[in-house]
Amino acid sequence: MAKSLKIRDLTLRDGQQSSFATRMTQEQINRCIPYYKDAGFFAMEVWGGAVPDSVMRYLGENPWTRLETIHQQIGDISKLTALSRGRNLFGYAPYTDEIIDGFCRNSIESGLGIMRIFDALNDVDNVKSTIKYVKQYGGIADCAVCYTVDPKYPEPTFFQRLLGKKAPKPIFTDEYFLSKAKQMADLGADMITIKDMSGLILPQRISKLVKLFKQHINVPIDFHTHSTPGYGLASVFAAITAGVDVVDTNCWWFAGGTGAPALELVYVFCQKMGIDIGVNMEAVAKINEQLKVIRKELELSVFGAEKPRPNRFAFSETADKYFDEAVAAAKAEDFDKLLEASQKIEAYFGFPAPDKLVQQAEIPGGMYSNMVAQLKQLKSEDILPRAMELIPSVRMAAGLPPLVTPTSQIVGAQAVNCAMDEKAGREMYTNKSSQFIGLVKGDYGHTPVKIDPEFRFKICGFREEIPYDTSKYKMQPNPELPEAGGVKLAENEKEVLLLELFPLVAKNFLTNQKKKAYEATQAAQAAKEAEKAAAEQKAAEEAAAAAPTANANAAIVANTVNAPLPGRIIDIMVKVGDEVKVGQPIIVLEAMKMENTIPSDYAGKVRQVLVSVGDAVSASAPLVEIE
Repeated sequence: MAKSLKIRDLTLRDGQQSSFATRMTQEQINRCIPYYKDAGFFAMEVWGGAVPDSVMRYLGENPWTRLETIHQQIGDISKLTALSRGRNLFGYAPYTDEIIDGFCRNSIESGLGIMRIFDALNDVDNVKSTIKYVKQYGGIADCAVCYTVDPKYPEPTFFQRLLGKKAPKPIFTDEYFLSKAKQMADLGADMITIKDMSGLILPQRISKLVKLFKQHINVPIDFHTHSTPGYGLASVFAAITAGVDVVDTNCWWFAGGTGAPALELVYVFCQKMGIDIGVNMEAVAKINEQLKVIRKELELSVFGAEKPRPNRFAFSETADKYFDEAVAAAKAEDFDKLLEASQKIEAYFGFPAPDKLVQQAEIPGGMYSNMVAQLKQLKSEDILPRAMELIPSVRMAAGLPPLVTPTSQIVGAQAVNCAMDEKAGREMYTNKSSQFIGLVKGDYGHTPVKIDPEFRFKICGFREEIPYDTSKYKMQPNPELPEAGGVKLAENEKEVLLLELFPLVAKNFLTNQKKKAYEATQAAQAAKEAEKAAAEQKAAEEAAAAAPTANANAAIVANTVNAPLPGRIIDIMVKVGDEVKVGQPIIVLEAMKMENTIPSDYAGKVRQVLVSVGDAVSASAPLVEIE
């Protein structure tokens, strides 16, 4: 056990993302930063994950400005860190080395110190380029091994056992995780993180893994977990006792529940263990004064109501007793007692109780909540138990990917699709997202278990794995914007990168930004053009409104292709007058961040396109008329 421990504060990225849907504004962050300068954290995670998408989508802010503004105020007191998905960066597509190079260079120039790099499949090939460019531009490459567990497969029946059927062998063993970590270290990783995105790792397992990693790898080891299933705090205590170099925590008002454990609880434990964490806790108390107010603001703006919150951090004899129990259990490696004491500590301070459903299902809390939300949209909450049952079989069929963004959403959405197919009397996998097809095809890299060629044929139409080929990558269109004075949509490399990583969101954001800038300098001309555009739009709408009546009078019979599930239109692949065949793709619908290609059920000529890109549509909404 080391006598010092480094702390990576997650509050301004993972903390707000896990608990408050990544809605912290720059103004709210600015209130906290002066006290962060005095706190002296080893590192502060402030970027990556959902931050770049969310600040554009919901707040109208520039992600690069956020990173640069924080760095201007923090300087080199704490290393700023970000999370990225290896070759996929923040998206769902594999990017070229040119884009990865530009992204890493601009991130580090903007103030990033550490890039935490992970791959959703633990495919080490997918992190090579990011390691290379982060180090080339002077950053620290922190490579994360995604922790996951084998599914709970149904036990073979008596007759299946008679026929020789056995439960699948475990894949995610200690040796599996160590092998991945060693490969990353051999590629030049400056740090290795054990990334337990679902909070599923037990205290005894993390203790064993930390010791194993420390024995075989000569770079610092970080531990990242969440508190949802109730293991988080005990597992952090076990990792510290086993000699981990860095742990990830949140400040008090953003800690616990779906987030990481609270820094304050780690501080007390370390004090009793004689371990220095190197953090100014008086400055942290001032950060928490701001966060308490900001938490209330976020609760009201995001959820419309205040949520249950922990009690104020105040010590007592009872709390002291629980900590003494945790310390004694940690030193004795009595992990059952350590878990019991740690859960007493969190209960005493009012943190959320362990989520038993997530604990038993052994899936990320976010994956479960996404499935619930999707089924509510479909008005099919009754099939949730069946969708949960299908997760292990869907996951195994798709190569047993770890359940982390984006694979958790891909597998969860497909389990819902399969349950819907079954309910409707269709063959399972009749409805499948573009991302699930891509996962089975090989677009995301090599899965931990090889996919059955016959299953790949069923999903993709061919049997051999086809790895991604970045030589065929096409850059996003970068048109001039007449409504913004003819400037380019993306005028510099940073804006081009936003457009590549977040095509729809960045297009809307950049367009709005350019329009605002143009209107600020040429308000009168912009008002005149807007008036003209509004008139043209009105005329078009009146013409469109009149068209159905005229067509109806003509008594032309038309068939309608309807939306199979609610979502948002992200691409329209036909126009009025096009001839289409049965099964031809005509619409791409985004549902729960998954792309679903909608084929035509009819052959004929497109009579009307009833939706536009960006429209939100309900299940069974008419999309295209075919005559």
